[in-house]
Amino acid sequence: MTAGGRPAEPEVIWSRPQRAGRGPRPAHSRESIASEAVRIADEEGIDAVSMRRVAAGIGAGTMSLYNYVPRKEDLYELMVDAVSGEYEFPAPTGDWRADLLALARGTRALMHRHPWLPRLLTPVYGFGPNALRYLEYSLDCLAPLDVPDSEKLELVAAVNGTVATYVAGELALAERARSLPWSEAEEQRVRTAWLGSRLATGEYPRLAAALGGGPVPGAGLDMAAVFDRTMVRLLGAWEA
Repeated sequence: MTAGGRPAEPEVIWSRPQRAGRGPRPAHSRESIASEAVRIADEEGIDAVSMRRVAAGIGAGTMSLYNYVPRKEDLYELMVDAVSGEYEFPAPTGDWRADLLALARGTRALMHRHPWLPRLLTPVYGFGPNALRYLEYSLDCLAPLDVPDSEKLELVAAVNGTVATYVAGELALAERARSLPWSEAEEQRVRTAWLGSRLATGEYPRLAAALGGGPVPGAGLDMAAVFDRTMVRLLGAWEA
């Protein structure tokens, strides 16, 4: 162990006891630390999360926080696992595609509640207790799918990667709309008019046919419906 409580060798935060067998009860818990870090990230973004900010939020000294969480990476892992505890796991229906679609919808909602999550949703931060329960439940839902278990994990990874990419796009569009000095409707009118003038040249007949006189891509769409169609097509690529 190095100064400040940081490990001298690699370790997994979950293998580190929250308290020693002897001595006084710790003043703080991983749950309270993770909760404060999540609060900061939800309100100000993941870049606002620091050991100093979290320590101040729970009334601890920055250096003492390292006795609970040796590295910032460990803090991120606690955060991911904390919000992973928000999942609900109803009994699988036996229709694995329907169950995976429901799970994907839940992940999309989770990411909208915690917009920083897509940045941290990687295998590095995905093996805490709640994350493991999520994976076990996913495999339970996939029991009817006749492929090796390793490929089932690949499917879960593909679903999560698609959800994260989709939500990242939604969040970026929302952030851009908030930053505009005019209304989003005014922005779309100008963009639609410009795109219409380009399509009217006849240089892009396939794009004109695909849009069918509709709005600028991404404008006025039912994003939940588009999400469902995307996931159904992804899941449809796997044969039972």
